Amino acid sequence: MVPNEGDIATGKRKAEEQVVSEEKRKKKKKKKQVATPRPACSWVYFSREFIKEYIASHPESSGLKAATKAASDAWKSMSLEEKAKYTNRAREVWDNYLSTAPARTPKPRKQTKLVTRCSPGRLFNVLQRLTPEQKAAVKSMGFGSLLGLRCRTLRRSLCLWLLERFNTTRCSLEICGERIPLSPKDVELVMGLAASGKDVVNSGPDDLIAVLRHSYNASNRGISVRLLEERLAAPEAGEDFKRSFVLYALGTLLSPTARLDVSPSFLHFMTNMDVVHQYNWGKFLLDRLVREVSRFRQGKQRAVGGCLLFLQLFYYESISVDGLGPLATAVVPCLSSWGEDEITEREKRERKLGGYGLGEVIFKERCLGMEYPECRDQLDGPPVDSISTGVERGPLFEQEGGTQGDMPVLIRSKNVVCGDIAVVVDSVRVPCRNKEYGCNETVDYMNNDHEETCTYAPCSCPLLDCNFVGSSDQLSLHFSSKHWDSGRRFRYNSPLAVSVGMNEQFLVLQAEDDGVLFLLNKGVERIGNTVMITCIGPSSSKERFLYDLESVRGSSSLRLKSATHNFPGWLEDFHPTDFLLIPFCFLGSSGHINLDVCIWNSAELCADCPS
Repeated sequence: MVPNEGDIATGKRKAEEQVVSEEKRKKKKKKKQVATPRPACSWVYFSREFIKEYIASHPESSGLKAATKAASDAWKSMSLEEKAKYTNRAREVWDNYLSTAPARTPKPRKQTKLVTRCSPGRLFNVLQRLTPEQKAAVKSMGFGSLLGLRCRTLRRSLCLWLLERFNTTRCSLEICGERIPLSPKDVELVMGLAASGKDVVNSGPDDLIAVLRHSYNASNRGISVRLLEERLAAPEAGEDFKRSFVLYALGTLLSPTARLDVSPSFLHFMTNMDVVHQYNWGKFLLDRLVREVSRFRQGKQRAVGGCLLFLQLFYYESISVDGLGPLATAVVPCLSSWGEDEITEREKRERKLGGYGLGEVIFKERCLGMEYPECRDQLDGPPVDSISTGVERGPLFEQEGGTQGDMPVLIRSKNVVCGDIAVVVDSVRVPCRNKEYGCNETVDYMNNDHEETCTYAPCSCPLLDCNFVGSSDQLSLHFSSKHWDSGRRFRYNSPLAVSVGMNEQFLVLQAEDDGVLFLLNKGVERIGNTVMITCIGPSSSKERFLYDLESVRGSSSLRLKSATHNFPGWLEDFHPTDFLLIPFCFLGSSGHINLDVCIWNSAELCADCPS
């Protein structure tokens, strides 16, 4: 039979497809041969030696299964010192492997909504109920300026805008085209807290504050705010009132943390209330603000701690939206100048001007004297030191036997603004703020869009006792080398059986293919536990991983199929939108949650993931 042209064409096409398929198979095989095998864990090194010796010494055994069972029993009975030989060997192999492993491209982060425990309204309500004797006690501790508090709410949109421009490394605000440094003296001007004296140390042996912790029913989470409010409602004004007031002021306004309760670490500097007025509270407030904002950016907490009211009022006092105006003086401290009516009017002016950061920077006397001496030549009239200001003094500066001397005055006039000197900056370029994490980009200082999506944005180690911070790629290598035995390794697209203990808040999962870190988060609700998976990476990354969670109890099963969200670490106070609710009746006798987990990395699957 003579083949026709169609048969010939079909034969040629099949031959070509077979050649292409053979070439792909060879390339795939060659790639597998070149790839370095992943190192084994310490158990594997031990079991290899044990099974070999066991089979040689027990020829009557039933084979590999019995030898593996014996190896497992022996491993469980070994002490840490006995396991150290195999642990060290595994760590050395891992270090060598990671030093030659290819780098993985990190992912950028995104902005988050502002969550804060800073609540001036709660302190304002307590202040209204104080007796004259209690107010005198507050003044004696150096907190008299707080009695003039009139602001009850934070402007969260402004605070979030300021946080985005708060440089924690240089402790400055980068607004209105200028870098405005912050110092304890600014805290004194705005909040009225002393910017000199002894440093506040909130650490020390726990036995020194054991009695105080018991007195305030302090738990690991902290001291109840409601308990402090009840104590402050009593009419007495002794040492217990003083301590409760300082704790309440710190926990609700001056130095709140991410938690709802007040940190018991504050008790360390309250063992002797007679020396509280000698502390440098301005430095303490500023240091705690920098620390809390840094922890928030590292992903270690969802809420922003620190005194955000200080940032808000500092902005109001440092940026003028009135344009040119007559020479005016300001009330010191500024805290008493801003009530709800004044802030509402200021916000209206901001919106009329077009938004935040469009006003003029006002320089204070300290800027004229030391940090910006060139501006002195621009002043018209006598020096600031010789101006009769008629400054109204706050309660902090009312001391027995006289006053504390002249305080710096905030001048609201463009005569003393360096804006009188025309400076033209054309495309000033600076290194990316993530340079220390590996980014080599230089960005436009005025129009900086790169840092919002920088792939080297920092992520923090999820383990609570580790303070490592680095890019997502650096974090992957860090966890593999330092905490390789503190998580579970898995393969994409393959089910993995896991168990989460009753007291565990999360479980770390690391992908074997690319080292990406995931967290299996567990929460507790009234009727059961919630579980979900998040990916550790910059929040602005659009990459998502599909995952599947399943919990089985007898013939019943619960299942969730969702997509991961990216967070730069473990969030202590996180409220998920998608989660699997597992009733308590599904838990085992020991309270553990048993789950089957599967995470996919397929580009086709992730294409439908919600952004």
